[in-house]
Amino acid sequence: METKVTSEPIPNGVTKGGARIVVDDDEDVLSPTDLSELLAEGTKDSHEKAENCQFVKDFLRGRIQRELFKRGTAALYFVYSAMEEEIEKNKDHPLIAPIYFPTELHRREALGRDLEYFYGEDWESQISLTAGTKPYVDRIYEVGEKDPVLLVAHSYTRYMGDLSGGQILKKVAQRALKLPSTGEGLNFYQFEGIHSHKGFKQLYRSRMNELELDSETKERLVDESNRAFGFNMMVFTELEEIGKTIKEEVQDTGFGHSHAEIMEGGDINKCPYYAAKMGKKSFLYAPLMEHSDGVYLVRLKLSIYTRGQNCWYPSVKEGKTH
Repeated sequence: METKVTSEPIPNGVTKGGARIVVDDDEDVLSPTDLSELLAEGTKDSHEKAENCQFVKDFLRGRIQRELFKRGTAALYFVYSAMEEEIEKNKDHPLIAPIYFPTELHRREALGRDLEYFYGEDWESQISLTAGTKPYVDRIYEVGEKDPVLLVAHSYTRYMGDLSGGQILKKVAQRALKLPSTGEGLNFYQFEGIHSHKGFKQLYRSRMNELELDSETKERLVDESNRAFGFNMMVFTELEEIGKTIKEEVQDTGFGHSHAEIMEGGDINKCPYYAAKMGKKSFLYAPLMEHSDGVYLVRLKLSIYTRGQNCWYPSVKEGKTH
């Protein structure tokens, strides 16, 4: 894949330092030892567990309570604040610098605008770090301080899911919660600094696969991605339990996505966790984290690639939603 900088307007360009980074449209030729491939293969069990969370199933069917969506947005705010704080501290690290795209990717400010929409100007006094989210946040701070390379697993899982499966969650939430078509309450899913989601994902995946990592470090990154799935499932479980105590009526809107629909013709490109396009014979990721990808109220992440992997996110061909 060729990467070049130009001042000319390019369809697949993404803004970077006043210029445009252009990504070739050609499919990448992937190796079984590429980090993206290893992440896909190594997190299959976690994908399956996450996609079976009741919270995720209900969300995709459009059965989401406004209060839970608000709380999920707050959970994401704490997760992204921690992750982006640690990425910023380590931006000059040789394994972080190549995937450092604060203007294009960082979500903390966007989440703050969403929280202001839902809670009002004093939103910061109305949210708090919950028991279900704290372990996730603590882990991010820990790796940022002691083992920064593991931030690669967290950032890839999250941001790629946001650019893929997260875009579907945005549409489901907008309709289910009757949010304004102008985007209020959904700033988290809007990447104004990226002209082409597909082009940027190709660039990001390429940068990540080019990192000089030994096999042991790659294995540790796969392990960390699995931990991220676990943390996201903790957030989901907490939201599910909170939902049982809320007397908020939720109508079955009929526009959500059933698991059967998701499995039929599933497209890896739309998974919340590892949702970067891996090529016609490959598959990879989202968490909230996407659970990336979440994850998802927190847009959590799952993936389904053409090798038969299951994904809790709906299948939408790239190009029709971006």
